[in-house]
Amino acid sequence: MNFTRWSARLPGTQRRAAARTETAVSPDRRGEGSVPAARAEQQPDGAQPGTHPVPAVDELAARDVLDRVPALVALVHGPDHRIAYVNDAYTAAFGTRSPGTPAHQALPELAALGLLPLLDQVLRSGKPRTLKSRKAVDGRSYTFTCTPVAEDGDRDGGVLLFATDVTDHAEAAERLRASERRQRETAVTLQRSLLPQELEQPDDLRIAATYQPGGTEAAVGGDWYDVITLGGGRTALVIGDVMGRGVRAAAVMGQLRTAVRAYARLDLPPHEVLQLLDGLATEIDANQIATCVYAVHDPNEGRLVYASAGHLPILVRDESGTVSRADEPTGPPLGTGGWIHASGSIALGPGATAVLYTDGLVERRDQDLDEGIAALERALAGATGTPQVVCDRLVRSAGVTADHDDDVAVLVLQHPARTGPESDLFRNAALELLGGVEAAPRARAFASGVLTSWRFPAELHDLGVLATSELVANSLQHGIPPMRLRLRRTDRRLIIEVTDGDDHLPRRRRAEPGDESGRGIAIVATIASGWGCRRTPGGGKAVWCEFVLPKGKH
Repeated sequence: MNFTRWSARLPGTQRRAAARTETAVSPDRRGEGSVPAARAEQQPDGAQPGTHPVPAVDELAARDVLDRVPALVALVHGPDHRIAYVNDAYTAAFGTRSPGTPAHQALPELAALGLLPLLDQVLRSGKPRTLKSRKAVDGRSYTFTCTPVAEDGDRDGGVLLFATDVTDHAEAAERLRASERRQRETAVTLQRSLLPQELEQPDDLRIAATYQPGGTEAAVGGDWYDVITLGGGRTALVIGDVMGRGVRAAAVMGQLRTAVRAYARLDLPPHEVLQLLDGLATEIDANQIATCVYAVHDPNEGRLVYASAGHLPILVRDESGTVSRADEPTGPPLGTGGWIHASGSIALGPGATAVLYTDGLVERRDQDLDEGIAALERALAGATGTPQVVCDRLVRSAGVTADHDDDVAVLVLQHPARTGPESDLFRNAALELLGGVEAAPRARAFASGVLTSWRFPAELHDLGVLATSELVANSLQHGIPPMRLRLRRTDRRLIIEVTDGDDHLPRRRRAEPGDESGRGIAIVATIASGWGCRRTPGGGKAVWCEFVLPKGKH
């Protein structure tokens, strides 16, 4: 094959007649079929006559140039890409190649990289193509550029392969990717360590949760959730999302989660918890915004009382499969300040399922947020099974995968509908405390009869009656009507609660030997597994204590 013919077609060697210096080109050279003679360079100023001029690029032989190029160069021609030329660098990298041999036989290194179909495409289209940073059989990485050296559609044309060694760049990029992977693993580990390692499982609810970090970069988000048993059979559930990404968002999330657990121990209404969180979020970082839903479930009320700070609505599926959306009330996100939050409620009776979630589950770039929530409602309407099964189904229905571009947190809770023998383990009994001093003996007799019917052992029976007597006496002395005694048993504990119309909360104190009162709460705290008090939404307070049932007595 006449290499000179092909070198005349290489990029950059097209001759421009207007740029030639006619006097520098001999007529006899114009008639030759090889590369036309190049124009001579002008003598530099001050050059001595008779000295040799600096050679022009056009005067250099293409093959001499390519032989000295440190990059790998190969020239193939025809539909089967027969070898026309390989330069010294190519030979040093992959060995000697025989001219005239088809590429699929003589250039296995190109076949291994999948370059042969690319050669076909370049030959057909007449347009150059580039394959970036591919590791070859010699262990080094190259960027291959394939350039046509014939007119478009010329099946007898050829392709010039130019391979630049980018091993250093590829290794640096791989080190960077490895560093990013390590950073991401560190960030994800940090965030997961700030989430609850094991969800609390209340007596009356079944709960499951999932967290899916978004994307593949190190900048994980600040999605979080928690389950907090408040005592007296009540449970707090919280989910939130700190705006932004990275370790800073995860750190703010950890501080908010810790604060929620502390505020929850005060047993405040949901809107008051958010009010405290709002002030704390401003102190942590005035530029960091977070959304949050804090909800409290009381099995005696059969409702979920909640407050929302700019978060997405809770969804509840009742026993018949109807899905309701808790839209109101919703305040601005935490950290904005100046807003008075309010609490709302939604029914959560036996057989119902509630879902709390972050925006990564329903928000997509190509659709409205309401459409994503509506799709989640449809998925929840058909989701049955345990909370973990429901949780997994909702995540799958939303199309969340490992490369999802946003973090996703989902918290699913169910209030089981108990029937048969299991229902005997969950019982309630209540007595209105009417009258004066006779209310105390009537409350003791009522508690004794209920605990006997629930077949509690004698020791637990006597402790329950004593705790009832002390709580009722405390309410009669310091509270105001209406007063009510409520007994509740679950499969794990006995709960005794007394409510009255006074909102002054009792506290445990040390009574002096001569004091005639002040020992009731101390006695209850000593004999019970736990005790507490809270203000009730309609005014007044509730004081409760609980006893953990001995194993085998459930």
